Amino acid sequence: MENQPSTSIEPAVIRRVLIMTAVEAEREAVLRGLHAARPSASAPEFTVRLAGVGPAMAAASTAAELAAGAYDLVISAGIGGGFAERAPVGSVVIASELIAADLGAETPDGFTGVEELGFGSARIEAEVVLAGRLLEGLQAAGMAVCRGPVLTLSTVTGTAATAALLAARIPGAAAEAMEGFGVAVAARRLNLPVLELRTISNLVGPRQRELWKIGDALQALEAACSYLPEVLHS
Repeated sequence: MENQPSTSIEPAVIRRVLIMTAVEAEREAVLRGLHAARPSASAPEFTVRLAGVGPAMAAASTAAELAAGAYDLVISAGIGGGFAERAPVGSVVIASELIAADLGAETPDGFTGVEELGFGSARIEAEVVLAGRLLEGLQAAGMAVCRGPVLTLSTVTGTAATAALLAARIPGAAAEAMEGFGVAVAARRLNLPVLELRTISNLVGPRQRELWKIGDALQALEAACSYLPEVLHS
């Protein structure tokens, strides 16, 4: 895949927004947030669809949705894991980049990404202006939010050692999930800008499900999405 720079657009052209979530619980949280909003007459129309789990299914599902309708912006939204020093449980992460963090090769010296292998890029930049506006809007609303790289993995992290390797390899990594890069690939094939919004249910590292706060993360997702109409209005 070719390395594609961030696509910036004028907010006035945003009329239809496609939001892709992995599972139904995330989709319902997004819809609750959008329904709770008080959009202006210039707010865009939102369509929320299921992407499925994992980057391949997310790319295929997003491509099918984009083929069926015209959109101006695509958002990957849902819950995910947060890197401890960047995104605590219950907080919000807005992607600066959507990165396929396990796309590459294992070598005797460790992991080698597709860029180093000469096979293109595993990074897609989020739309700069709108990501900044969303960050400012959520900060103004008093939400705990940061902006940084969001990693897409087919196998999510389950050990402290892997978490440390990812954090060292991708400085500033804020969150990990399983769909963002797939959604972004489909969007960029049509030269559409993309955002990723993740709310944090657990810390990246050992899988301690008893500590996960999925309900809290879904509530944060609902709250964050309630600001989307205001942030994205023309």
